[in-house]
Amino acid sequence: MPAQGDAPKGLLQQMEELMAALNADLSQLDADLQHTADRAPTAAQAAPGSRVHEGERHPHH
Repeated sequence: MPAQGDAPKGLLQQMEELMAALNADLSQLDADLQHTADRAPTAAQAAPGSRVHEGERHPHH
């Protein structure tokens, strides 16, 4: 007996198409995020010794 005998072929086809679309979306998102990271460094990279970090270490002062 085949393991996927209970699932109709149409459902498997839809799942494969959804997975392919999701994979394409994730690849595009990854490319966009890497492009954004290359273009605009984060505040921590721009100013590692800023007062913001000191405030996080001593919130009551």
